[in-house]
Amino acid sequence: MNDLFLRSCRGEAVPRRPVWLMRQAGRYMPEYRAIRAKTDFLSLCKTPDLVAEVTLQPVDFLDVDAAIIFADILLVPEAMGAELRFQAGDGPVFPQPVRRRQDLKHLHVPDVEATLGYVFEGLRRTRKRLENRVPLLGFAGTPWTLAAYVVEGGTSKSFPHLLGWSHRDPAGLAELLDLIAETTIHYLRGQVAAGAQALQLFDTWGGLLSLERWRQIALPPLQRIAEALAGQVPLIYYSNGTGHLLPALAELPVDVLSVDWRLPLSEVRRQVGSDKVLQGNLDPTTLLAPPEVIRQRTLQMIDDGLGGAHIVNLGHGILPMTPVEHAKAFVETVKARTLD
Repeated sequence: MNDLFLRSCRGEAVPRRPVWLMRQAGRYMPEYRAIRAKTDFLSLCKTPDLVAEVTLQPVDFLDVDAAIIFADILLVPEAMGAELRFQAGDGPVFPQPVRRRQDLKHLHVPDVEATLGYVFEGLRRTRKRLENRVPLLGFAGTPWTLAAYVVEGGTSKSFPHLLGWSHRDPAGLAELLDLIAETTIHYLRGQVAAGAQALQLFDTWGGLLSLERWRQIALPPLQRIAEALAGQVPLIYYSNGTGHLLPALAELPVDVLSVDWRLPLSEVRRQVGSDKVLQGNLDPTTLLAPPEVIRQRTLQMIDDGLGGAHIVNLGHGILPMTPVEHAKAFVETVKARTLD
């Protein structure tokens, strides 16, 4: 098996940087769009054979060093009892948002095998079809980020309901975060049992909080998850818009910190230390540039990340309008850059 990714997660010396892309199975690929033309998003997530097929598409076409299971972070609150819809033009919608302590009665810690077993089956079928070519990642959203969607009822620009609750009744919000954390622990353990060889936690909205409030509100349930999964498989924490949180992120008990594009890797490493494995962090819009520009900026990023273990990725998910050949130029550039 190509184990560059797993070795890098452990901080081991490797001949070149491994590379994969967040959202690498998705709308920028015509093969994925052909499948989506025949089924809705949630049905795709819940059909293990289709999950395996789309998960393998970027492995086959881009030759990345890791696969990540095709799923969605919002499957977890749905399993907890929150109705979830994906509406054209609006994205994910929770018609009955949870906005006060009394609303928690509608949620519960589910039997993950009964409610999310289709994800586990998708992992098993994908591992079988991968035939040990590359490692397979599982993933979940952090409690804070999942709460952002459940409380707001979907996406938001300012998150007034979530942030208002955090000021008005922090203990009540903590109960919601603990419910999500408990479910996530069972869910991620189930993913490992089904074949996930590494796990990534996505914290898209961690940057909404100041450093002090992040430590008070978002960190405790996240810490609980990280400690529960410690030592099972490599654990990656990705956060967006959280450069101001780096002093706290450096202390997280995770194997890899995955960062956005807003700070150069050299600055991230200066703040978190050379012992922490980093992942990232090319600006996704760079892949809209001509291939020669993609190659130049990718090499600059790799050079900037020298001085410690580094897994090459984007600073956020690949954009749907990205040409496949541009994604391929990114991957090929990384794979051609050997380390002396």
